[in-house]
Amino acid sequence: MKKFLFPLSLILLIVSSCKKDPEVIIYTNNNAPYYGAIPKVTLENYINRLFIDLIGREPLDAEMISEENTLRANGLSVISREQLITKLQTNTAYIPGDSSYKYAYYNRFYELSKARVLEAASNAAINERLGEISFAAISDSIAGDSLNFSLDKRQVRNLVETMNCEQNYRTDSIQIKDVFAQMVNNAIYDKINMNSFNFINATFNDLLFRYPTANEFNAAYDMVEHNLPSVLMGMSGQSKGDYIQVLVNSKEFYEGIVRWMYKNLLAREPSTQELYTEMMTFYKDHNLQKLQMRIMGTNEYANFK
Repeated sequence: MKKFLFPLSLILLIVSSCKKDPEVIIYTNNNAPYYGAIPKVTLENYINRLFIDLIGREPLDAEMISEENTLRANGLSVISREQLITKLQTNTAYIPGDSSYKYAYYNRFYELSKARVLEAASNAAINERLGEISFAAISDSIAGDSLNFSLDKRQVRNLVETMNCEQNYRTDSIQIKDVFAQMVNNAIYDKINMNSFNFINATFNDLLFRYPTANEFNAAYDMVEHNLPSVLMGMSGQSKGDYIQVLVNSKEFYEGIVRWMYKNLLAREPSTQELYTEMMTFYKDHNLQKLQMRIMGTNEYANFK
């Protein structure tokens, strides 16, 4: 009886033809959201909220109509939302009553910053304190008290720099860390948080949203109260100014800004994952405006369901 030998290639072809095709996975309920169903009142509330949170006022009727039409024309896309947010943050065209959206935006941020750490002290109150210290400086100069005169001049300079934060931040002369370094380094903050014990606890809580550990407090106290060299958060210093710089240059300071934005804009703390994701970008670029845009462009903030 004759034996038949099959070629190896034919055998492989037969075997491979018997294999099942890879299973195709079909995901359901994964459609892009349809924003055309968003009610008019919901969209108007979103626009209204953006204006208030970013520039401190409601939109005028003409602004509301214009922005609503623009967002609708673009399907309420995230990109169109981000364009509106950027416009309110950066547009320099003249706006009656505001000078510009950009000017109003930075004025709003300045007021929010004072509310966070200075109990919302008005510029009038800061100027009043400035006048008191300036008068004391003149008296100390006349009396020949050079030490107190020098301290008075420093306090005057710090108060002036505090009020200049708005313009300096708007013109990119300083970063967000410099804004808050100045907000806690002036006579108003010292009056609210008198003595080194209260000052250290207050700055930790205001900037980092926590109180210092015993070791951290001791290191900070040596710097602030005694001008002694010490190490805090891996950084060295030996003065009140050094201590403030340690805080605002720490990673926890930027985490505090993220938490502050989530609390202000979403009325909640960020999740661990959200904080991690935001810090991947914010700790590198220190760009508050982009951080706000990422939060305010979300469906959660807009209440689009």
